[in-house]
Amino acid sequence: MVVSRRVVAPFIGPRPPPCHGEIGVGERKRPTIGPAWRLIWALNEKPEQENAMAFVETDDGVKLYFEETGAGYPVIFVHEFAGDHRSWEPQVRYFARRYRCITYNARGYPPSDVPDDPGRYSQARATADIKAVLDHLGIAQAHVVGLSMGGFATLHFGLTFPEAASALVVAGCGYGAEHEHSAQFRAEAEAAARSLENQGMAAFAASYSKGPTRVQFENKDPRGYREFADQLAEHSARGSALTQLGVQRERPSLYDLEDTLAAMAVPTLIVNGDEDEPCLIPGVYLKRTIPSAGLAVLPKTGHTMNLEEPDLFNRTLTEFFDLIEAGRWSLRDPRSISDTILGAR
Repeated sequence: MVVSRRVVAPFIGPRPPPCHGEIGVGERKRPTIGPAWRLIWALNEKPEQENAMAFVETDDGVKLYFEETGAGYPVIFVHEFAGDHRSWEPQVRYFARRYRCITYNARGYPPSDVPDDPGRYSQARATADIKAVLDHLGIAQAHVVGLSMGGFATLHFGLTFPEAASALVVAGCGYGAEHEHSAQFRAEAEAAARSLENQGMAAFAASYSKGPTRVQFENKDPRGYREFADQLAEHSARGSALTQLGVQRERPSLYDLEDTLAAMAVPTLIVNGDEDEPCLIPGVYLKRTIPSAGLAVLPKTGHTMNLEEPDLFNRTLTEFFDLIEAGRWSLRDPRSISDTILGAR
């Protein structure tokens, strides 16, 4: 078991002066920390010895396991249904060189608690759990990165706590969002929960990991795919079933959130794999609806994109973060929206 690697040594030397460059969009501003100051911080902070496993307790009494690595501006990673905090290892190893990286396990994913009450699993609760982790760590604002189920939670975090998000990366978000597929998605979530309860985690993982948007990962990186599938088989069958029923099945359609999405100004990057079919059309919808959104599509890539194409995924996020921190990520120019094709009148 990997334990918490929190960096707590005090900073030695002067703090950087605030830089009042605009970050993101609208009137929201925060101090930025340039590369030189990041280097100074890194040189003056010394990691402690690895210590005991770290948990945060939510307002409904659920303990969530978390890890943090590195120093600098905070980035919190929110995992997908088939993943856990370990699924972000390629990102932690890369971004911890410049950022304070936080990963955690959602409720229902040991060593986090697995509440037996179905009512303690919901989209709202998944969103609030991100805030609980940040509050526990004393973090007022962070870049938030989520994949799939975590992408939905990240998007809802931006809607619910916009002041706490300096950037949103919403990756692989869209399963079941289209109204014409909502009944099918709900039925498949219920079937998944039954399979988990009746057949157990290992049998479910063997089937679920072979889905049509996972085979791309298996074909490219058999060793990495095997690790992903093995880690999935270690999850709690009960926690996974309740997550399917409470979070996945019951979350609102993205298309029912159009008015609130259209009003959101948090800098947002939508990231999809071009062979992740359930996310392609919803991804375009999010790009068109959120005025602060950009859209990145990774070629020949499925759903598990951060593990399948870690270098491309990391570079895509790096460019996004760099633009935000340079004050160069803006709202979409209204002139780019038109009912004409050639632009001529």
